[in-house]
Order: sequence, then structure tokens, then C-alpha cells
Amino acid sequence: MSRILLRSLFFNTGVFILCERGIPVCTMERPQNKACGKDKSVSAEEALFFSACDCEDDITRGKPIRGRTKSRSLSASPGPGSTKEFRRTRSMHGPCPVTTFGPKACMLQNPKAIMHIQDPASQLLTWNKPPKSVLVIKKVRDASLLQPFKDLCVFLTEQKNMIVYVEKKVLEDPAIVNDENFGPVKKKFCTFREDFDDISNQIDFIICLGGDGTLLYASSLFQDSVPPVMAFHLGSLGFLTPFSFDNFQNQVTQVIEGNAALVLRSRLKVKVHKEHREKKNLVQNGVEENGLIVNQQEKEYGKQTKYQVLNEVVVDRGPSSYLSNVDVFLDGHLITTVQGDGVIVSTPTGSTAYAAAAGASMIHPNVPAIMITPICPHSLSFRPIVVPAGVELKIMLSPDARNTAWVSFDGRKRQEVCHGDSISITTSCYPVPSICFRDPVNDWFDSLAECLHWNVRKKQNHFTGDEEEEY
Repeated sequence: MSRILLRSLFFNTGVFILCERGIPVCTMERPQNKACGKDKSVSAEEALFFSACDCEDDITRGKPIRGRTKSRSLSASPGPGSTKEFRRTRSMHGPCPVTTFGPKACMLQNPKAIMHIQDPASQLLTWNKPPKSVLVIKKVRDASLLQPFKDLCVFLTEQKNMIVYVEKKVLEDPAIVNDENFGPVKKKFCTFREDFDDISNQIDFIICLGGDGTLLYASSLFQDSVPPVMAFHLGSLGFLTPFSFDNFQNQVTQVIEGNAALVLRSRLKVKVHKEHREKKNLVQNGVEENGLIVNQQEKEYGKQTKYQVLNEVVVDRGPSSYLSNVDVFLDGHLITTVQGDGVIVSTPTGSTAYAAAAGASMIHPNVPAIMITPICPHSLSFRPIVVPAGVELKIMLSPDARNTAWVSFDGRKRQEVCHGDSISITTSCYPVPSICFRDPVNDWFDSLAECLHWNVRKKQNHFTGDEEEEY
């Protein structure tokens, strides 16, 4: 389609196509302040173009990756006896909805609420400059990962001339300290300590060796923008780690060259506000009278802590034997009170973790949503729900709660929630760009089948000719 026609479509319909590397990536409405009667509707020809852009020729310009497929487009498995590969021609976000309803009604346009959502099918990795630094995250205290870790570091430093960052406690492993052959390579490393050193602006991309916990740990190290993450399956489950280590040289090389697909895993932006309160503590260096230490009242002023969470925020009853009793607010309105063992607020990525064990549905990571899942609720009608990604949730102890609650973030930073404290949760604008082995759809269903054995069942036998006549 010519540029003149594209320009004409933009001014006539208020819809503009953004292209990246020749691939249509999104549609976006042009701000309009016209009345309903003056807005022009999209013609049948133009609607067909926007809802079914055939970008086969442009997509096939990409290089093949890992020999799996010749195209970077999302494709389904061909049907039985079919030799032609199915090609996606529509955005994974669905068609842009028509905002005129009947002959006279339309949606009021809001020029300040224009949202740019890129089609997940076109999310490809590219580098503005060649990457020079890489963070290698290794599962600690796992002897089986020592040799893969050494092989990867030697490859990155000697063959790729990369600057390798490693956490200091990883190099304190006696097996690494006592390895004299690995000594020259170890001297080239840059080390850091969690919660002490800020490496957020020094890392170009991340390589994880281990299970899903290594990816969660990588996410926790970056509270703002996260570099691309390449995760190798060397742990127990590996739902979030699609790469096998057998052919790591070619796979890492292709990522460095920018030949890879991405899935953007949304995170939760969490703010924990602690209400100021007075508590009596025994002050070791307090005022002394007649050899006795006098108890002093210590004021604990309100403070706020922020977290970026990839999987879930869990609020539970902790060590108490009583039911947890917490109020859940959505955009300032009380929607329910959770009475049970607790509640899980998760991302689509976290929907296959604790939330799945609590009975929630599993959601593809490209779906913009937040899940609210009760943990053993004392109610037969309390089902998990899914809310839009843009809402803001707030969780507080109910005024009549018998005990405090406890909260954790991706299984870490566990702390007590008291009366007056609040936990605010919304979707973060800093996702985790996870590098795909094939593409976002196939990788997810492969993980469902291989890791969770989704819908595994012995197949039913077919009828024979005599049995069909009998029934």
C-alpha cells in the first residue's frame, strides 16, 4: 500500500499505522474533538485493511533463529496433510473497535487517553548499539550448574569480549575459589552485592542459569527498566526458562546479533505504606536510674516502600490460627473483604504459579490484566476474578480483624501488615522483556504441556464398525 494511501487513511479515518522494520505493529486513534455527526466512519475496504494486514512478505525478511522456523511471525501448527504454514494476519490484541454505534451515537473522544499498544507478534529484539555487558545469574548452592556457568563465562569473555557481571556470593563458592584454571577468567568479572550496588545502568542483557527463581531474582534487581533476559532451563520446573543449554553458543550469538522474539511480562508496581505508631521498646542505651534501664516510647513514623513484582503479591494470615480479614479496594471503592487464609494478586505471568495452585485460570503473559485469587476462602461463592491492568488495588486490614496479616513479594521481603498499613498495587510501566525460544504463543503452550502437563489424558478409543451400529 502506497504512502499516499496511508496518509489518506490517517486523515480520513483518524487511524495511523506505526511500522517497525516493515511490519505493522499497532493502530492508534488520532485525537479528535469533533461532534459525533462530523466524524467519518471507516469504509469497508479500509476496515479490511486495518483488521487483516497481510505482512507475510515483510515478516519473512527476518533471519531464521535456531533453525526452528523461517519466519518470525506467530504461526499455528498446520492441519493434517497440510504443507502450507499458517500465517497470522491479525494483531494479537484483536481488531481496533469501531467507536460509532448506529446512525447517531459514538464514543466521546478523549485526546489525553491515547494508548500505544504494540502487537505482540511484532515484538522483536533490536540493539541501538552492540551489547557489551552481560549479567550472569546462577542458582546459588547448586553443584550441577558450576560447569555450565564456567563454560558460559569463558565463552562470553574470551570469544565475545563481553564484560561479565556476577554476584559476589556466587564467586565465594569453594568449587570456584579452588579452581585454578578458572582464576584468569574470574579476574575479569565485575562483581556486585544485592541491596548495596546499583547496576541498573550498566547491564545490556541478562542470562539466567537455573529455574524460574533466577528470573524472579533478576527482576528484583531492576526496579526500573529491565534489560532483555535470556533464561536457560537448568532448574526443577523451568516454566519461564525456555532455552536448553546444549547449544548455548549459537543461541547467545543470535541474541547478541538481535535475532530474537520478545514477550513483555508485565510487573506489578507495589507501594507499602506503614502507618506511624507508638510502641514501647526496651532501649539498650536508654536512661538509667538506680542501675535500671527505663523503657522509653519509640515513635515509628509512617514510611513507604516500593517494589516491582513479576509473579504475585501474597497477603496471608501468617503464623496466626485465625482467618485473615482484609479489605480489597479497587480505584478507591471497597469491592470485597477476604476472610480465609489470604489473597493473591498476580500478573498473567504469575497466573501459572501460586494462583494456579489456588484454583485460578492461567492467562497468557500478553493479556493486560491483574488477577485476584483468594486462598482457601471461607465462602463457597468466592471465585478468582480478573480485572483490567490499569486499575489500582489497595489492600488493608479490616477494622475488626482479630490479628495482623503478612505480605510477601515474589516470595521475598516478607513483612507484617498491621492496622492502618496499606498495600497499593497497579501495573508497572517497566515489564520484563523475556527472550523467546520460538515465539510468545508456542513457548507458552510448550511450557504448559511440558512443565504442568496441561490436559494430559489417555485418549478415548474410537468405535469399531460393529460398535457404531450397536449404539
